[in-house]
Formats: sequence, structure tokens, C-alpha cells
Amino acid sequence: MKTPLLQKFRTAFGGEPTVIARAPGRIEFIGNHTDYNGGTVLGAAIDRGILVAARATSEAKATFVSGHSATKVEVALDGSLSKQTGDRAWVNYQLGVWAKMPDFGLKRPVGFQFADVSDLPPGAGLSSSAAIELATGLALSALAGERPNRVTLVKLGKKAENEFVGVPCGILDQSVSGFGQRDHLVFIDCRGPEFATVPLPADAHFWIFNTHTKHALVDGLYAARHRECMEAAKALGVKLLVDATPELLEAKKAALPEANYKRAKHVIEENGRVAAVRAALAKGDLAAVGKLLTASHRSSQNLFENSTRELDFLVDQLETAQHVYGARLTGGGFGGAVMAMTSGAFAQADAEKIVAAYAGRFGAKPDILHLKTGPGAELVTA
Repeated sequence: MKTPLLQKFRTAFGGEPTVIARAPGRIEFIGNHTDYNGGTVLGAAIDRGILVAARATSEAKATFVSGHSATKVEVALDGSLSKQTGDRAWVNYQLGVWAKMPDFGLKRPVGFQFADVSDLPPGAGLSSSAAIELATGLALSALAGERPNRVTLVKLGKKAENEFVGVPCGILDQSVSGFGQRDHLVFIDCRGPEFATVPLPADAHFWIFNTHTKHALVDGLYAARHRECMEAAKALGVKLLVDATPELLEAKKAALPEANYKRAKHVIEENGRVAAVRAALAKGDLAAVGKLLTASHRSSQNLFENSTRELDFLVDQLETAQHVYGARLTGGGFGGAVMAMTSGAFAQADAEKIVAAYAGRFGAKPDILHLKTGPGAELVTA
């Protein structure tokens, strides 16, 4: 992607960037909606992502161009800085990073010119938002002569999304994009947060089936699930659901609205599944891992209720397909994509059979992506 990125930057700004940075998208392997509940998650950085180029300016203004938008956006970097709307809203992730850098003691450029390109498909639940946040954090820090450590970079991206963009996400996406390694998963204990990498057996392959469906009320539904979890924790007498046990939940079931009980049950049991997956991976038992992945989806489907009939259909088809260990929705849900973990014997022709069945049911074909693990966010030689 470097050549088209440089071409876009030169065309827009008449010169060369001084900094290039990249950050990968991610697969949420298991740990659905556990992160903002203080729980544990496993994710994988993938071999696709976002590449950004930047150059500092002396004028207090940021100018953006992107491979996904025909609009050049200019924003004054002064006391009037606010969240952008309409066809300018895509710059909020970058602006949020710039706005929150002082919160971490980081110097920032007075102004900058910025371009980005991506090979992450939109709407596939692969977290392009975290990728652009981390790549931007690296680039803007470098322009200001800063070298933030990996934990700071991850926290900066999360704070930008929470407080400037306004999405109450946990730290999963930024952590996986930041700490990713080839042939490894990233484990996050969100209470610290604490991070570790977990070796992934060589015969594990990832296939993404992107439905391009999205619930019209997805932002509101995500916020509602967040609220329901916080209300459940309060009713259980704990700060976050990570501190609740299945026994406590059942003992206080009568005190919770049915929806809040179901959300809490999903989160508490999902934390248990994350631990079980780590144990199975340590033994190289991919069959056990696959069963836990599918169980995670059924919990999302029936308890957290963030699946859709399209995602459920794909999981149903994959559950009975040969060479598939397991499958589940990936990302926030309410549409998007399903991830299948397969053996190396699962091929494109097998994926096409799943797509054909889906098309027969819904009249449209999901995109197919065969992904590998990849490295985390990094500076690239300009």
C-alpha cells in the first residue's frame, strides 16, 4: 500500500511525508463484550491494516485525505476543536488522538498534513477504528519527537475513541492492534490492563465471512448493552462484571431485569470460556478451542442478543462443515462478520459452498477473507 499512499500524499500536499506508520486490523478471537466489563479477551492482529503518512506544519491546522473518501478535510487545531459531522466525521479518530495526547504527557505537532490508505474491508468487524487510532498515534508522536511505549499508545487510542469520538469501547481493539505478533494471539486482562501473547498452533487458519449487514440502530444498541452490563454489576454489588461469579448471579437473579441478567450471564460465562481457550491452546487442542468458539457465538445469540439471523445462519452452516473447528461472530455484533477457525484442509471451494448457501437464503453473497496473523502497529521508513 505504500506506493498509493505516497501518491495520494504528493498529489494532495505537493511534497513528501516525513513519517509513515501502519497498524493492523484485528480479529476478536474470543471474549465478546468482556473488555469494558473488566474481563479477559483473546484477539489476533491480522495481515491487513491501515497505512498513514504525515508531515508537520507550522500552521495550527490539520488537513486530511484518505483512500476511502473523495473529500479533503481541513480542521483548525485551536480552542474551537470539536467533533466533526456528516462527510467529515471520518477524521474524528485522528483528531481524537491529537486532542488526547497531552493527557499522556505527549507533545504534539502544531499542525499536520495527513493521508491514509487501507486494505481493511469496511463493515467486517476488523476494527479499522483502532488501526487508524494507533497508526495516527505513532505518526503524530514521531512528528513531535515522541516515542510513547506500547501501553501508552494503546491507552491513547482508547481514550480518543471513548472521549472524542464518543464510542464506549473497551481496550480490546487497540490492544490487539498494538501488541500483535505473527503466529500468536494477544491476551488482555482488562483490569490492569495486562497483556501477553499466546502461541497459536500452525494449523489454525482464519476465514472471515463479511455479510455487509448492519443493524440501523447499532450505535444505540451497543450503548444499551454497555448500560445493561453496568446496571447488572451495580445490582450484584460489584464494580464490574468480572468480579461476579456464576453463583452470585444466580443468587441475585430475582433482583435483575431479565435483559440485565442475560447480559451478565453472557459476560461471566464468556470470561470462563477465554480461560478455557487458553488452557486448550496450551495443549494444542484446536478441536476443544473450536467448540468454545461456537459456544461463545450461541451465548452472543441467545444471552447478549447482539447477533443477527444472517450471522446465525453462517455459524449454523460452518458448524456442520468439514475442517471447521468452530465459528462465531467477531466484533461488536448487530451485523458485520463471522470468523471461522479451520484446519489447513479448509479451502476456497469450501468457503464458496458456505457463501452459496447464504446466497440461497438471503439473496446476497458475503465477502470471503482468508487471513493470517500479523505484526502490531509500527513506524515504517518514509
